[in-house]
Amino acid sequence: MSSATTAAGRTHRAGRPSRMTTSRRLSVMMLAMSVLVLTGGAVGAAALSHTAAVSNRLADRISPARTAVGRLESGLLEQVAAVRGYVTTGNPELVRPYEAGVAAERAMVDRTRGLLADEPDARRELDDAIRLADRWRTEFATRLIGARRAGTPPEQLAPVVERGRLAFDAARAALTALEGRLDRVQAAGRRNLDDARAVRDVLFVAILGALLLSSVVISVLVRAAVLRPLGRLGASVRHVANGEFDHRLRPEGPADIARLTADVETMRRRVVDALMTSRRDRDALEQQAAELRRSNEDLEQFAYVASHDLQEPLRKVASFCQMLQRRYDDQLDDRARQYISYAVDGATRMQDLINDLLTFSRIGRVYSDDREVDLAEVFARAESDLSGPIAEADAEVVADPLPVVHGDPTLLTMLWQNLLGNAVKFRSPDRTPRIRVTVAEDATGWTFGVADNGIGIDPRYADKIFLIFQRLHPRGSYDGTGTGLAICKKIVEYHGGTLVLDDSDTEGARFTFTLPKPAAAVVPEQAGERAPAVPA
Repeated sequence: MSSATTAAGRTHRAGRPSRMTTSRRLSVMMLAMSVLVLTGGAVGAAALSHTAAVSNRLADRISPARTAVGRLESGLLEQVAAVRGYVTTGNPELVRPYEAGVAAERAMVDRTRGLLADEPDARRELDDAIRLADRWRTEFATRLIGARRAGTPPEQLAPVVERGRLAFDAARAALTALEGRLDRVQAAGRRNLDDARAVRDVLFVAILGALLLSSVVISVLVRAAVLRPLGRLGASVRHVANGEFDHRLRPEGPADIARLTADVETMRRRVVDALMTSRRDRDALEQQAAELRRSNEDLEQFAYVASHDLQEPLRKVASFCQMLQRRYDDQLDDRARQYISYAVDGATRMQDLINDLLTFSRIGRVYSDDREVDLAEVFARAESDLSGPIAEADAEVVADPLPVVHGDPTLLTMLWQNLLGNAVKFRSPDRTPRIRVTVAEDATGWTFGVADNGIGIDPRYADKIFLIFQRLHPRGSYDGTGTGLAICKKIVEYHGGTLVLDDSDTEGARFTFTLPKPAAAVVPEQAGERAPAVPA
């Protein structure tokens, strides 16, 4: 290890890169480490398996068998007590414990035989003890119970009881001998378990020591062959990052680190060239940014002033309509009251839309009213706002079931109001207006179509109609300022969709726009901001 490190040091001092790559060095180290780990794992697994086998034999067979034999002896004593009590007292209730003890003994014997399946000597002693116990029951216990039931007095049964005691003592002595054998086997098993655990602990300590030693060796090799060249490369990079752009990087170390150093040097040269170019352009960009900030501030101030001045006449309209209704209420019929209600409601909604337009002018910086929106409700609200023009034109509006989307309810109301309002406004004088709203859904979102049978739009102006303050008709022909479609386009693009004129429709005008599903709509919001809106 020391000779390799010295050789590596001489190579680094000479400044010549090594032919062996870092990945190959690490592969050799990891291969050696893997062999060591697998070998240690196999040895450890064998030690664990042996320890587990010894422990399982002791815990699962020998100890339960020793307990079972003790219970057999206790059960046999209980049977003797029950027989003697019955012979002495003649109480038939004392026979039941005897019979229950015999049944329990049969089950315990079967279980004990299973536990001693791998212990032939102990099992042979168990069989001998059970044969003696069966002999006692057959020749004495059963005979005594039968004689006592027949009315033989206890005095006449005393000799039989004495001979039965001798037979019982023989069976009990056999069980006692079996217990002694199992005690010896149990003690030997515990010694084997202690020995296996000791061997296991020694092996694990040895494996741990080998792993620690190999880790130290690998860390030293990695430090000498990889980390030192990377440290020198990192120091050179920091010099460049701190502003020393003329600091050159010299390739050294393993082949791949040398190639990396050469690539970083190439990148440094390109960064220096780009920096020189960017410094020349920085002043111009800062000047343009300052002008853009001033322009945005002027536009925002203009929007605020314009919205404030526009609300005053609307408030007057609403106030005087309400005064008119209160003063002449007894002279007005239901339709007049309804018209006044429409006027007041329209003026109030227009004030809300002007305030929303001021907020809308700040989209991309401070606007954040996005939520789940039921387009059916939004569409119904827009249709209600246009109930006057729709009724006046006797227009028919038909819409497919509209979905729930993610967006701003006020902006979506403005979108429907502008599209439906344009369809009613630019109707044909030769036919009854019909407006059809369609919906198509796919995996990414929804595509909406708003078609009418009005005067239509020349496809040559498909792009011009979406520019703000652009009109296709003289001011006297149709009212409006030419901002409706520009607002619609900006609203759709704010929600992540597109709005276009469908030039394939020849019976009027048909606009199609898309709205993405929530997952697609939220993708640009990585830093708490929406994707910037396209200016109208």
